[in-house]
Amino acid sequence: MENSGEENRILKENGPSKTLCFTGHRVISKGDMDELARLLDEVIENAISDGFCVFLSGGALGFDTASAFRVLAAKAEFPDIKLILVLPCRNQSEKWKNQRDLLEYQMLKDNADDIIYTSEQYEKGCMHKRNRFMVDNSGRVISYLIQKRSGSAYTAKYAEKKGVECVSLADLMGK
Repeated sequence: MENSGEENRILKENGPSKTLCFTGHRVISKGDMDELARLLDEVIENAISDGFCVFLSGGALGFDTASAFRVLAAKAEFPDIKLILVLPCRNQSEKWKNQRDLLEYQMLKDNADDIIYTSEQYEKGCMHKRNRFMVDNSGRVISYLIQKRSGSAYTAKYAEKKGVECVSLADLMGK
């Protein structure tokens, strides 16, 4: 299923109080992946206990992909939760070279409950547009931020300015 954000039924029915999004870096050290996966499982389960049932992922490599796969894994125990991919454009993966990344991306698209494209084609600012859309439609942001100057850091700061609750997995990991 694909549509624009304005027409998304799942978001309209649930609203920000039941929706959260993820933001984080594209590169994650192999040494951090196991702990990060465990923490993602924990914060996703806690969010479900808090009433969140819609999870937004930007579909980028790294943290976005890892968090989306953890949501899909959680669906085995919590089948009513929804994963929505909020993608910056239809050709997001066009320049990706790694075949495994492309296969995982397609798997996420095939298994998401919905896909929202915030722009048709790549254009300057489309990533920020996607990130603002996710925050504007969320009541909580789960982040993995090591670098303070990045698109993910911008997104977390935007969420804080808007008064959206932010949970930092890097802080929980002592990073």
